[in-house]
Amino acid sequence: MLRDGGRLPQWEDRLKPAGTVYGDSMGVHASDAANAWRNLARVSSGRNGFACLFIGAWQVARDRNYPGNLLAEPLPARHHLDRLTDKDADGLLAKLDDAIQNNLQGQATAIVHRYGELSLPAERVFGTLVRYAVSEDGALHAEKFFQTVWDDFHCTRPAFRWRHLVSLARVTANEFGVPATGQAEAKELLGIRS
Repeated sequence: MLRDGGRLPQWEDRLKPAGTVYGDSMGVHASDAANAWRNLARVSSGRNGFACLFIGAWQVARDRNYPGNLLAEPLPARHHLDRLTDKDADGLLAKLDDAIQNNLQGQATAIVHRYGELSLPAERVFGTLVRYAVSEDGALHAEKFFQTVWDDFHCTRPAFRWRHLVSLARVTANEFGVPATGQAEAKELLGIRS
């Protein structure tokens, strides 16, 4: 997800313009598929469990060769990290909201990366990002990818788990601005004003 160059121009549509990484992008799809196959293997036994792992490995290899563009270096870029001076949770989370609302993918990844480096509580980042997972369209993948990241974060070794949350920050910043289908109607029916 952190090296996904985004949707190619020939595959753009109204909801997913060129460069988007939410929805059925290479990175989101690979993450969701790996999560699904791992969970299927976990609840299977014997040869079915092994079959799930083999298929999961095949899926990741296939998605890695998805005809798209890969960034030379994963996000966050050094220049994004160098600009961050905040070291407190409140300041970083305020900047994260701002980066998301301005569709600044690189900046959002840098903020969450720094937050993780400082060993601040992950629950607060999840709390910030879940608001967007249920409010933004994400081409029908926002909630699913949030759940994938939640699962992966909590079962990955500490040295690598923050990569998942950094990826979610990127996708969230990219999908912001396209409200989830039916959200306005649901709020109206429920009498919610916000």
